Amino acid sequence: MAGIDRSIDLNADVGESFGRWQLGDDSAMMPSLTSANVACGFHAGDALTLRRTVNEAAENSVTVGAQVSYRDLAGFGRREMEVEPDELAADVLYQIGALEGLCRTAGTAVRYVKPHGALYHRTLKDPVQAGALVAAVVDYDRSLPIMTMAGGEVETAARTAGLRVILEGFADRAYDEHGRLVPRTQEGALLTDPSAVAGQAIRLATSGSIHSLCLHGDTPGAPLLARSVRAALEESGFDVRAFTSA
Repeated sequence: MAGIDRSIDLNADVGESFGRWQLGDDSAMMPSLTSANVACGFHAGDALTLRRTVNEAAENSVTVGAQVSYRDLAGFGRREMEVEPDELAADVLYQIGALEGLCRTAGTAVRYVKPHGALYHRTLKDPVQAGALVAAVVDYDRSLPIMTMAGGEVETAARTAGLRVILEGFADRAYDEHGRLVPRTQEGALLTDPSAVAGQAIRLATSGSIHSLCLHGDTPGAPLLARSVRAALEESGFDVRAFTSA
């Protein structure tokens, strides 16, 4: 492993339950994580769910990130939408601010921003949408990093604006020949076998090109996957820790 950064962050999407609709098992996920991408109410997460989630993150010394989305509760933020840049920037600001308020009551804070779902993929290819996301982060707090995949428009916009970029890989998703995620509508897009997920995590971590590995809280068996990935990383000599302090 010579020449490879032996530290790696492990993040997951959490806080995505809504009212009586329960998605995933965040309590079981938290002990394995170092960073938590917490929903902000636009694609998932009601106020009580989000408050409980940031409390659990704080109790487990897990760094909190704001996972911002299009305003799309019905579609879980996975439907591409046409939103004017000024409206998108305002929506992102609104979401960060809401989560920040809940974090303050838990003794923690929003430490980074990550887009969710359709917004995530749109900002990889659309410089206008990427620019609106970055502009919102700059206006709110330019010390906040943006988490994304490498090579997208949002990485370019963020670096141009002087923001820190956290590059991530996905342990529980299949990649296509272009290094992008296989759409969820295609067979095999989601990896659920613990050995396969742990193996992909190791391959991504040893590539030396990413800072963080992502899992999804709504993936079947997500807590087991998180434990398997963390154990595999530690057994391979990686220091699993947050890229920023909790």
